[in-house]
Amino acid sequence: MADEHFSYGGQAVIEGVMIRGRKGYATAFRLADGGIEVEKHHWEPLTRRHRLLSLPIIRGTPALIDAMIIGYRSLMASADVAARGEGMKPPSPLQYGLSIAVALAIAVGGFVLAPSALVPRLHTNPFVLNLLEGLVRLCAFVLFLLVTLLMPDMRRVFQYHGAEHKVINAFEATGRYGQEEADRCRTLHQRCGTSFIFTVLFVGILVHALVGWPSMALRLISRLLLLPVVAGIAYEVIKLAGSHKSSHLLGALVAPGMLLQRITTRQPTDDQVEVAIKALEGALELDGVKA
Repeated sequence: MADEHFSYGGQAVIEGVMIRGRKGYATAFRLADGGIEVEKHHWEPLTRRHRLLSLPIIRGTPALIDAMIIGYRSLMASADVAARGEGMKPPSPLQYGLSIAVALAIAVGGFVLAPSALVPRLHTNPFVLNLLEGLVRLCAFVLFLLVTLLMPDMRRVFQYHGAEHKVINAFEATGRYGQEEADRCRTLHQRCGTSFIFTVLFVGILVHALVGWPSMALRLISRLLLLPVVAGIAYEVIKLAGSHKSSHLLGALVAPGMLLQRITTRQPTDDQVEVAIKALEGALELDGVKA
């Protein structure tokens, strides 16, 4: 049966799915010959390594760091598998490092700092200015997601994203995760990273309003310094929403993020769901859980 004290989750990668469990994570890839390869890795979360990091609000940042590291490793592993399948040489560690550095720079610059710089210093309430900044940031994020839909490779990733959600939903609802159970489940999930990002954007408006609307330099510095606070609060909201799915208040808070998932998830094919099932099986094996 499903482990009632731990929430499984993961992400889509190139032609595959990663599922993270209590003791590690498993990534399943669809190979060029039609087979499925599964890689399993043990992983101890930062929140278990240091007691202080497990406290509410504080635990949001280390949890995000864990997710980024595991996600990066899984994505790079899937890129290696895809390259080998096409008879190409996988990128070097330096190339991978440069690609993630550029991605982080675009994310922080484009979605954290640029929206604040674009809002003029109007003679109005600071909360209104922070609200405008949040709307600019949200519009930029949605536009980015819509642009990714134009890429065929990303649409396949979004299908694997949907497969991951369907399998996790089936496991949480029934303790089983076969093709039949997954077919009856939806592609949306309250603990999805897309919902987390939207919650970060919403919480950011409220937290940034506490510091008013200072000069641009101080404003940009405050946005960076407050990132752990914003991420920590957003993490708690998503965690509560996932644990209390019957709560109308929490449901309303994550509803816009669920709506955005209609962009980042697509109905998967049976063979994509099969890959997600193998990833969950691998994570359960690491945890010693029998479904």
